[in-house]
Amino acid sequence: MDNRSLSTLQHIYFLGIGGIGMSALARYFLSQNITVSGYDLTKSELTVSLENEGAKISYNTDLNLVPGNIDLVVMTPAVPIENPIYKYFVKKEIGIFKRAEILGLISRSKKCLAIAGTHGKTSTSAILTHILHQSNLHPTGFVGGIMKNYNSNLVLGDSDIIVVEADEYDRSFLHLSPDVLLILSLDADHLDIYGDHQTMIDAYQELSLQVKKGGVVIIDKELSKTFPSEWRSTLLKKEIEVIYTGDDTGNRVENIKVHNGQFLFDLIINDKVAANTVSVMPGAHNINNALGAAVIASKLGLKIHDLQNALSVFKGIKRRFETIYQSPSFTLIDDYAHHPDELETAVSTSKMLFPNKKITVIFQPHLYSRTQDFYIRFAEVLDKFDEIYLLPIYPAREEPIEGVKSEMILDIMKNNNGYIVDIQILIAKLHDNTPEVLLTLGASDINKYHGVIIETVS
Repeated sequence: MDNRSLSTLQHIYFLGIGGIGMSALARYFLSQNITVSGYDLTKSELTVSLENEGAKISYNTDLNLVPGNIDLVVMTPAVPIENPIYKYFVKKEIGIFKRAEILGLISRSKKCLAIAGTHGKTSTSAILTHILHQSNLHPTGFVGGIMKNYNSNLVLGDSDIIVVEADEYDRSFLHLSPDVLLILSLDADHLDIYGDHQTMIDAYQELSLQVKKGGVVIIDKELSKTFPSEWRSTLLKKEIEVIYTGDDTGNRVENIKVHNGQFLFDLIINDKVAANTVSVMPGAHNINNALGAAVIASKLGLKIHDLQNALSVFKGIKRRFETIYQSPSFTLIDDYAHHPDELETAVSTSKMLFPNKKITVIFQPHLYSRTQDFYIRFAEVLDKFDEIYLLPIYPAREEPIEGVKSEMILDIMKNNNGYIVDIQILIAKLHDNTPEVLLTLGASDINKYHGVIIETVS
């Protein structure tokens, strides 16, 4: 299939339509007046909103509910191959594609701005999409979170600019050939796929070499040292420009501070300074994400004060250090953090915002494989909170791994204020020991407990 074939499609079926990335793609095809059907295990806010937009969704695997005349199937890795609907499409010999493959086809004829990295992809994609939209460049942005300005994970535009997340899981990002590639971070993750950290880094290098001739790679100067010495010269031979960010470059941030509960910083792009730029999304990591988005936007011709103005009216993303509830005595914050380094930023950000308050965390580890790989680091980071509640591992797409459970983390923690809990025990403990600042962390459905938490604590 090529990108021209997409325009001939009349009916697409999404197997796992309720995922954040899958739902954005489904929304896109609905906007193209293509019939969209799908399956998901559970009804959610995302699936309900898709149904309201015209998608036909079933929540069980009854094959009588699968419509006919389907041209193409898009499938998420979260759906097991034992799924009866998947087996049905295989038997019918209907083409089944990964979301990343279809996204790659869509982007092929566009000016593709790709955001890669172990952390920060969603936040940076959202910030960049917002800056370009606010500046009337009319991008289409596929974002792995709900942007509060647009109440959606998809922004539609009529230009040829497309913003996408370059997802490293399952090497999905190798379906992309971007015009501009931003690499935010290269911390080890998805080692169940790559085997070791170096193999993961090699995949990022391969992605950078797939940037189109005349394109741009943007990367922190220190981070670029992770790649072999000949990497930059290879890119230059392919006529790919390399732009560095970070200390001692013309693209950096300085003077990060908190004022009246808001993060401010000096944004420096091409050695021009926009002082006291507002970061609505708290934390030094989000300021670094804003820097990356700003460098890309500047390459598209935007001036630094356009960038500063756009950032000041960005409202943030749901589940990205999102304040869910706040009163004089209690603050509840939700964040998607599921990697040790993301937990580290949650610690540092919360301590900067609430320097004199007790910080309590509820953490639900995401995936057995990730817990197995990083349980020591998880323990080290969680030790830095004042009180810690660990929920059982959220399995997502995985089957259990023998011996791998949340207790692995607690058993090696040095903080004596850590507990393994289920939701009933958790609520009882929160009732008896009221937190001042409470963070719910994890790439799971932990946010579904917010209502009962607020009712218990406030």
